[in-house]
Amino acid sequence: MSEISEAFVRLHARLGPVAFVPEVRLHQADEPIGLWELTEGEFRSAQPPPFWAFAWAGGQALARYVLDHPETVAGRRVLDLASGSGLVAVAAARAGAAAVRAVEIDERAVAAVALNAEANGVRVDAELGDVLDDPDAGTAEVLLAGDVFYSEAMANRMLRFLLRATRAGTRVLVGDPGRAFLPRDRFTELAGYDVPVPPALESVRVRHTTVWELRPGRPRADG
Repeated sequence: MSEISEAFVRLHARLGPVAFVPEVRLHQADEPIGLWELTEGEFRSAQPPPFWAFAWAGGQALARYVLDHPETVAGRRVLDLASGSGLVAVAAARAGAAAVRAVEIDERAVAAVALNAEANGVRVDAELGDVLDDPDAGTAEVLLAGDVFYSEAMANRMLRFLLRATRAGTRVLVGDPGRAFLPRDRFTELAGYDVPVPPALESVRVRHTTVWELRPGRPRADG
């Protein structure tokens, strides 16, 4: 992990419990908008937005589900895709996964995942890279993805990758708070939760969030 990225995470995020998953502690930003502007505004760069600094609703619901149903991941190889803070990866490790791999395209997120895993006393292999176009992105038995259908372009790439995973025998679970680009007809609902969220980011204090399981199948012609 880059020392600069680690220092950035430590400087701009404070370690504390997650609202809906208090068993897990994360480095989280106290003031969301200020950090967002710092990384995307005046100091704009090639860095992605600081998704790693917040416990998003989809990730909180998915982490809650995994901790409440440890048999989902216990003894299995797990991939946490677009891991952000690593909340879901940490929850999977705590629930007894045999190995947890967390993938992110943001170097600061990779640093945050590593720091958060260490803070929770679990092992997570944090990896920098975009695997969505990789036809063979590993041998995970369970793939977890929190809040990844937030844009049309991302949703299309994500769905193709997730469907390839199901055809390889991977079980795919997604946490989603009603984002517009989730293809609900592809999924089976497993659980629903009312998840606390930062009003500055979501414009509400609670979002009803669903944990879904992807049904195996071929991508649609338009997806």
